[in-house]
Amino acid sequence: MSDTSGDGQEQRPSIRERRRAAVRCAPRVLSRGGWRGTLRERLTLLTETAPEVYDLDEPTDFYGDGVVAALERRVAGLLGTEAAVFFPTGTMAQQVALRCWAARTGNPAVALHALSHPEVHERHAFSQVSGLRPVTVSHESRPVTAADVRDLDEPFGALIVELPLRDAGFLLPSWEELTEVVGAARDREAVVHFDGARLWEATEHLGRPLDEIAALADSVYVSFYKSLGGLGGAALACPASLAEEARAWRHRYGGMVFQQFPTALSALVGLERELPRLPEYVRHARVVAAALREGFAAAGLPWARVHPEVPHTHDFQVWLPFDAEVLAEAAVRQAEETGTLLFADAWDSRGPGLAVTETGVRAAGLDWTARDVRDAAADFAGRLG
Repeated sequence: MSDTSGDGQEQRPSIRERRRAAVRCAPRVLSRGGWRGTLRERLTLLTETAPEVYDLDEPTDFYGDGVVAALERRVAGLLGTEAAVFFPTGTMAQQVALRCWAARTGNPAVALHALSHPEVHERHAFSQVSGLRPVTVSHESRPVTAADVRDLDEPFGALIVELPLRDAGFLLPSWEELTEVVGAARDREAVVHFDGARLWEATEHLGRPLDEIAALADSVYVSFYKSLGGLGGAALACPASLAEEARAWRHRYGGMVFQQFPTALSALVGLERELPRLPEYVRHARVVAAALREGFAAAGLPWARVHPEVPHTHDFQVWLPFDAEVLAEAAVRQAEETGTLLFADAWDSRGPGLAVTETGVRAAGLDWTARDVRDAAADFAGRLG
């Protein structure tokens, strides 16, 4: 039965509802993350894959033992740290980490990029909840540099480095630049914390394994759902003494959850299945990015930008000179009419006649050849006239 408004007129589905339907139903979707699945699909996948990573005849977890403790050991091993602490959210993990460091350094000032996740997406939790004082180290749409750190005109107790810097286009520094940033912070006697929600896919660009990257920092936060496809959750990898303190603060913040085995199992599955594939996703994202540029150019678009031109991770931005509403409608209509969804995420307005979206490569995207992408980009562009 169709929904109707008060005057009896049939209500059309919103663009968001249509996009969700397209992600579920379109035969070909460039970037279809597992989190977009139905409840049945998510539960079925977990049921089928969990026995590969953990003995399901073991007792369930209670307040962080069992499978949760096993996950913590796995993360500490991968990142080469003394310990790791599971948290229900990354927001909580980073607040706890930085308030613990502030207590040790005696300085609540936290230097971070203006585009960093805690500043843009967490409702100022550092200052409103944890008594920290964020200090902006850079406003530029690029990663923090050593010069930024050296030139900051006030003392700070900790530096957060987001790897990659998502809102600037999933950008990473080079390995040399990253070591220089860390060195500059050390010269100022500051602690270094990596916001590594997407650190898992940084190895291809940085050219170093996870443990070598993590060794640069005093503590590292990682997410289990952003790249690994888990149901949620995060971990703080750090020295054992900090982990003990972090567990106490996790309890105070309400993060001592009774049972978390579905989330922990899904994280272990992600580490087993998705982590080894991330370098392949990154390499293919570069193929896709180049093909998008070629497809848009062949279609005669006056201007289009894939940022960065060569993706640093398997995610990147696409900028086009049209209103967000026009681009969103074209993307959904392409899926409804052809069964191909090139852009599965929303388009955000960045001014009159300019919009940006995020896209990338997951398992399904590996099946897209450069020609597939070029053809889809040309078809999409043809719907913008």
